Amino acid sequence: MNRCLTALKGLSLGLMSLLLMLVTLAPEPLAAQGLVRQFPATAKRGTLEVTQPPNILINGQPERLSPGARIKNPSNMIVLSGSLVGQALLVNYLRDLQGQVHEVWLLNPAEAKEKRAGMEPVTNFVFGSDADKPKSDDGKTPFNQLPKFNQGQ
Repeated sequence: MNRCLTALKGLSLGLMSLLLMLVTLAPEPLAAQGLVRQFPATAKRGTLEVTQPPNILINGQPERLSPGARIKNPSNMIVLSGSLVGQALLVNYLRDLQGQVHEVWLLNPAEAKEKRAGMEPVTNFVFGSDADKPKSDDGKTPFNQLPKFNQGQ
């Protein structure tokens, strides 16, 4: 037996309408009040655009959502990636061990004001003062651009 239904049968119509009105007039979720959620320290900031789930763009770079990825709206409710197709949204995100985006938080305006790693500007020019610095290999240099050494024949 469903105890909830038997308990509601005893309520009058006026009391039920009052309860319904109170539920609909309840305060907005925390996100609407401008409160800031606490995010993991390793979460990065980026612009998310869902192209065709599970394919996404983070800051314009193609990425992929992990199986079981969670996207949370400003009210901390789960959002399906298909409902976000074509929208550019400011988010905080975490990656899983395989490097895929696993957890995403859509930000409210108060959270968007916080500074977080991941949205650093990318430049495609070199200042004169940077040209004097010694070149270093970050491990991403293509093979055909590596320096060639004589083998001492």
